[in-house]
Amino acid sequence: MHVLFIIDPLPSLKAYKDTSVAMMRALAARGHTISVAYQGGLYIDEGVVMAEAMGIDLVQGADLHEHAWWRPRGNVQETRLSEFSAVLMRKDPPFDMEYVYATHLLEYAEAQGARVFNSGAALRNHPEKLAITEFAEFTAPTLVTRNVVRLRAFHAKHRDVVVKPLDGMGGTGIFRLQPDEHNLSSILEMLTGFGTRTIMAQRYIPEITDGDKRLLLIAGQPVPYVLARIPLAGETRGNLAAGGRGVAREPTARDLEIAQAIGPKLVGRGLLLVGLDIIGDYVTEVNVTSPTCFVEITEQTGYDVAAHFAAALEHAVGL
Repeated sequence: MHVLFIIDPLPSLKAYKDTSVAMMRALAARGHTISVAYQGGLYIDEGVVMAEAMGIDLVQGADLHEHAWWRPRGNVQETRLSEFSAVLMRKDPPFDMEYVYATHLLEYAEAQGARVFNSGAALRNHPEKLAITEFAEFTAPTLVTRNVVRLRAFHAKHRDVVVKPLDGMGGTGIFRLQPDEHNLSSILEMLTGFGTRTIMAQRYIPEITDGDKRLLLIAGQPVPYVLARIPLAGETRGNLAAGGRGVAREPTARDLEIAQAIGPKLVGRGLLLVGLDIIGDYVTEVNVTSPTCFVEITEQTGYDVAAHFAAALEHAVGL
């Protein structure tokens, strides 16, 4: 296979823990060819979706804490997306309008024969926080609104709630509002922009102290370990970007119940890789843009998540 990664700039990646790099290494180990392109290098010329793509080789034995883990293989080539065996959209958020435009280009490329994972339409149609509302039976009480009066009423009913922007990542903009929160109005006004931005409120799930679990679904099936991201003392957020500590564990029966209910639906919509965030018994996010945690799970358990993904990708394209 010749696999194109649409990705953030290579020098910005922390290769020693980056899931996309783990994918590249697993694919290269199976004899596949790797190219990369950046979101800004996607374009349409006379109706054909193209990419400014650069082939790369992975340096054997390289120190992944340094930048010399890859080298270019020739010059940048302007290539139809349909010429690649598979296109992996691995650009990190923000999910802004440029990202939305990119999903349209990917969808057009699929109509021209490109094999895109996750698919453009699926990325666009599954906003990571809002997507949980499709599976209300697996979620804590949740409100999505920009109406501050309604948000205050939700807080009064549940007393201990978490509020967050719909476009945040890495735990940014998340607040826990306890019963005695004196800054309630100010926080709600700030997050909603005085009623101009829609946000999400959820009843606080106390099991966060035991970890915000990342359960990976590959081709609709759960990976046999979750990564529980344990918050720092005094923190509400378990995100690794917010200082959380990742601990690999076997999934609970409830985790597997959630995976078995949600996984087949999502893979049928073009979502080869999904990261479910689960706190206690409840799904809090459905991550589809650039799910991570491959490396942490592999290092702690020996289960090679990236190799499992590479095999699933081969199967998806018919190898």
